[in-house]
Amino acid sequence: MIIAIDGPAGSGKSTIAKLVAKKTGFLYIDTGAMYRALTLKTINNRIDPKDERAVCDLAKRTQIDLIPNAHGPIQVLLDNIDVSVAIREPRVTSRVSDIAKLGSVREILVKLQRRLGAERDCILDGRDIGTTVFPDAERKFYIDAAFDVRVERRYKDLINLNIKGVSREQVASDLKNRDTIDSTREHSPLKKAPDAVFIDTSAMTIDEVVNAVMSRIHTGSS
Repeated sequence: MIIAIDGPAGSGKSTIAKLVAKKTGFLYIDTGAMYRALTLKTINNRIDPKDERAVCDLAKRTQIDLIPNAHGPIQVLLDNIDVSVAIREPRVTSRVSDIAKLGSVREILVKLQRRLGAERDCILDGRDIGTTVFPDAERKFYIDAAFDVRVERRYKDLINLNIKGVSREQVASDLKNRDTIDSTREHSPLKKAPDAVFIDTSAMTIDEVVNAVMSRIHTGSS
């Protein structure tokens, strides 16, 4: 079975996906981490995110591995180097949507996501999982929350990761920019799949959201 969870940044989809994966025993595939890892590599190699050919060539020479961790967040390896924390830094966040909107780059990473998803039962979160990556996924969800709620969640995440020098104002600006780019990009824009279950998590606890997702996974109801 494939479970697709889409939604904007800060909506809580990654947190929910990880917890649901733990409850179901499914493989969790953090597609956003893949784009962040590649973004980090473009920064380290001083590649202009607008230079699609250069970014695409770099992607072809890049190895990204996601290692499940039963005791914490998924481990992200970029060319065999652990970048799990580095990919969450503001310098990556501010550029990841520019990389993710490139069609040729998405083709490369989507192939990797589909290959991983074909190996076993899995749950994936992103922005186009239910519409593009796995349009035939057995269960689809679209998770969202009010903008100010998403800002506060992302800010707390960064603080918990010990990311220095970040402010709520910066987080709000980054989220607003990402929302605009993700929802208006030409290739696989962020949108709810027609058959996805919509969940507004603004006033819900994490447990409530997880229970809502789990109940629909077991019953298949919308």
